[in-house]
Amino acid sequence: MSHRPPFLIGAGFALFATLLFSINDGLIKFLAGDYALHQVVFTRSLVGLVLLIGFVLPFRGGLRDIRTQNLPLHIFRGLCVVWANLFFYMALAELKLAEVVGIFFVAPFLISIMSVVFLKEHVGPQRWLAIGIGFLGVLLIVKPGTEAFRLVALLPVLAAFGYATFHIMTRKLAATETIVSLTFYPPLIFLCVSAVTGLALGHGAFDQGGGALGFVTRAWVWPNVADFMIMAAIGVGVTFGGAAISQAYRSAEAALIAPFEYLALIYAAIFGWMFFDEWPDPLAWCGIALILLSGLFMVWREAVNAQPRVAPPNAPR
Repeated sequence: MSHRPPFLIGAGFALFATLLFSINDGLIKFLAGDYALHQVVFTRSLVGLVLLIGFVLPFRGGLRDIRTQNLPLHIFRGLCVVWANLFFYMALAELKLAEVVGIFFVAPFLISIMSVVFLKEHVGPQRWLAIGIGFLGVLLIVKPGTEAFRLVALLPVLAAFGYATFHIMTRKLAATETIVSLTFYPPLIFLCVSAVTGLALGHGAFDQGGGALGFVTRAWVWPNVADFMIMAAIGVGVTFGGAAISQAYRSAEAALIAPFEYLALIYAAIFGWMFFDEWPDPLAWCGIALILLSGLFMVWREAVNAQPRVAPPNAPR
C-alpha cells in the first residue's frame, strides 16, 4: 500500500467538502424567497447535531472527544463561521449564485495572507503565483464597475473575512483538538445564535420584505414536507462538509488547501444554470478557466514535491 502525502489527503477532503457546500448554497438560495434565514439555519443545525450525537460520537470515543481546554477559541471560531454564513446567504437572496461565490473568493487569498502572518507558514513563489492567477480569475468573474459591485456585493467580502478567520482558527486548534470537536461546536453555536435570532425576529414584526434584509427579518412559518426535507438535507450536507473541510485543514497547510475551494465557482455556475436560469458570460468563463488552471498547477506542483522520483502506482489519471 502506498503512503499518500498529507497534501493529497487534505485535497481530497477539500474537494468533497466544496461539493457539499455548493449544493447547500443552491438549496438555501432556493428557500430564500419563502423562509427566514435563521429558521433554515436552526433546522439544519439541529439535524447536524442529531447526526453528530447519534451516529458519530458513539463510534469516535463519545463525549470525551468533544471535551476541550480551548472552549473560548471554539466559541470564537464558531462565531466566525456564523458571521460568514450570515453575510453570504444574505447576498444569495439578491445576487446570482455565481456572483456571490465569485466575490466570496477573496477568502482563499485572505487565508493565505493570514497563514503567513499568524501561523508563520511558508508560501513559496510558485504558490503565490498560482493564488494570484486564481484571484485574477475572480476579478474577471465579478467585473469591477458592474452591478456585482453594488452595496449588497460587499456582503460576500464581509463573509470572506469571517470564513478566512474560521479556517485560521481551525489550523490553530488542529494540534490539540479532535476532528469531532472541530465539527461539533460550530453547529451548536449556530443553533444557539439562530434560536436567539428567531426569538427576536421570528414573529415578523421587523419584516423588511424581500431581498437580503427580508431574508433575515422574515417571520418563521411552518414548512411543507418537501421544504423541511430540503432543510434537513442541508443539515446533513453541512455536517459532513464541515467534518471534511476541518480534516482538510488539519492535514495540510491552510495556504495549500485554500485554492481547492475555487472549484465552488464551477459548481455555482452549473447549479445556477440548472436551477436558477443563470449562466456566466464569456469573460466570466475566462476567469473560471484561470482559477481552475491555478488549482491544477497547485496539484501538479505539490505532487512533484511529494514524490520527486517516481509516481505512485495508484496515481490518478
